[in-house]
Amino acid sequence: MRNEELTCGHFVNPFTDIGFKIIFGQPASKELLITLLNELLAGEHQIENLTLLDKENHSDSIADAGIIYDLYCLTTTGEYIIVEMQNRFHSNFLDRTLFYMCRAIGRQVENIREKRKKERELRTDEPMTEEENDLMLREEKADYYGARYKLSTVYGIFLMNFREPGLEAKFRTDTVIADRESGKTINPHFRQIYLQFPYFEKELNECETLYDKLIYTLKNMQHWNRMPDALKEQVFNRLEELAAVANLSMEDRIAYDKALDRYRVSRIVEEDARRAGWKQGLEEGREKGLEEGRAKGMAEGLEKGMAEGMEKGMEKGMEKGMAEGMKKGKNEEKRAIARNLKALGLTSEQIQAATGLSAQEIDRV
Repeated sequence: MRNEELTCGHFVNPFTDIGFKIIFGQPASKELLITLLNELLAGEHQIENLTLLDKENHSDSIADAGIIYDLYCLTTTGEYIIVEMQNRFHSNFLDRTLFYMCRAIGRQVENIREKRKKERELRTDEPMTEEENDLMLREEKADYYGARYKLSTVYGIFLMNFREPGLEAKFRTDTVIADRESGKTINPHFRQIYLQFPYFEKELNECETLYDKLIYTLKNMQHWNRMPDALKEQVFNRLEELAAVANLSMEDRIAYDKALDRYRVSRIVEEDARRAGWKQGLEEGREKGLEEGRAKGMAEGLEKGMAEGMEKGMEKGMEKGMAEGMKKGKNEEKRAIARNLKALGLTSEQIQAATGLSAQEIDRV
């Protein structure tokens, strides 16, 4: 962990629960949130207005295990948007995001009347009257079975301050429900965007679009004492105002300090665990290396010994064979001479003296 992560900068850390809430999760920051979402959805959807829904409408009762903060939004055109900041890795994170998406989709069907009421109020910016509410309750239901399953699009946007093993090693991953062979989108109402901040490596002078500048700012702003001169757009003036630690209320400052402390502790614990893992890995690697080295040495020694033994054996065998062959050849030569001398009529004693053969050997030739 870098030393600068232990210092308190001029701006809140967006990777803390309260920090993310201060920047994007309060009424005063709605325009900033809309700007961020429109940059993320550029060319796909344009948000004109939205409202922050009660996050209890989609939260679960399972222990969070690292979820930083959730925003649940409804746009004027009826899309639901889940924005989630995840500070550290936990198991089954991708399954958890799928659960949030499916739950948000399912509740559209479960609470269809409440859904229509909320969408109507958001469009008109006025609460429904009793007469309008009664009219909605008495509306025709001839096609109700099929109509109730007409869904609004649910966007899941997941900002991640860690690398997720289940995703490709890149900053942004976009997912849709599509045909596996052709890639054609089958259902446009299910949309997920994963942003892995450790993979965003651009420097400020490389950020040409507002999208890149926003991502760069979120990743680095907790280390800054002032907003860089290169960030001149109005959106960054608003961000500077909202995110300044000095501008926090006393209540938010106390909550932020506690959140920042938890963030630092979690980073220290992760760093200690990582170092312990590296040390254990090195020790295990060295031990395994020694074992493999010994095994390899024994195998190579055995192989070398067998090769040398075979070579020496062949040499000795050849020497012995040659010696025996020469000896046998000499004996054959002596017997041949003995036969010739015997044919000339020489006595056995004379032949023995000439060849060195015994009397019995001379008799057998």
